[in-house]
Amino acid sequence: MNRPYIICHMVESIDGRIDCSMVEHISGDEYYTTLEALDCPASIEGRVTMEHYYALPGKFEELDRTVIGKECFFRATERTDFHICPETKGTLLWESNIFEDGRPLLVITSERTTCEYLDYLKEYGISYIVTGKEKIDLKHAMAILHDEFKVDRLAVLGGGLINGGFLEAGLIDEISLLLAPGIDGRDGWRAMFDGIANQDKLPTKLKLTALERLENDVVWLRYNVLG
Repeated sequence: MNRPYIICHMVESIDGRIDCSMVEHISGDEYYTTLEALDCPASIEGRVTMEHYYALPGKFEELDRTVIGKECFFRATERTDFHICPETKGTLLWESNIFEDGRPLLVITSERTTCEYLDYLKEYGISYIVTGKEKIDLKHAMAILHDEFKVDRLAVLGGGLINGGFLEAGLIDEISLLLAPGIDGRDGWRAMFDGIANQDKLPTKLKLTALERLENDVVWLRYNVLG
C-alpha cells in the first residue's frame, strides 16, 4: 500500500504527559523549530485538539440525515501542505478553508457522515476524504492521501488517541520526541500514545537514531519504528 512517510512528533513531561498548557511551562519554542526540521509540509492533529484550537463554536446541524455510505474524496486545491482534521462523523464548523499559517484544511471522516455535511465542506472549498463504515479507516485514508492528494510526508501531532490509532494501525515510521524537563503528575491526563483496547498488544519496538540536547534542557529523541 502506498502511503506517506509518517512521523509522530510530540513534546511531553518526563512522566509522559502531553497537555499543551502544561508543557508550555517547561519548554520554549523547540517544538516548532524541530517540527520544521522534520520537513513534513502536511500534518494531522486529533479531533479534540482541532475543535479546541481551530474550529468555530457549535456543531453542524443537518436537516437531512442521509449518510454518504461510500468511500469518496474531494480535492479543493492542488496544494499538498494540508492541516488535517480527523472526525468520525462530521460535526465541526469552520471559519475558512485556510488556517492562519496559510495551509489548507483537509477533513478525514467516515461513511457515517451526512451528505449535507460534505456539501457544506465542498461549498467552503474544504478538501475531504471519506473512508470506513463505522469509523475512519486510517490505512485507506493514508493511501488516498498519498495517491490522490500527493502527500509524501506527514507529521502526526497528537493527542494520545490519534497517536494511538496510527500506532495500532501500523502507520508510524518514526517517533520525534521532545522530553521537557518537568514532571506533571496530575491524575486523568492522557499519555503520548493512548486508547488501544487490545490488552495483549506487545510493545512496539524502536531504534534510537538521534539524540540531541536543546535549549531549556529539552532533549530531542528520534526513533525508527521497527516491524
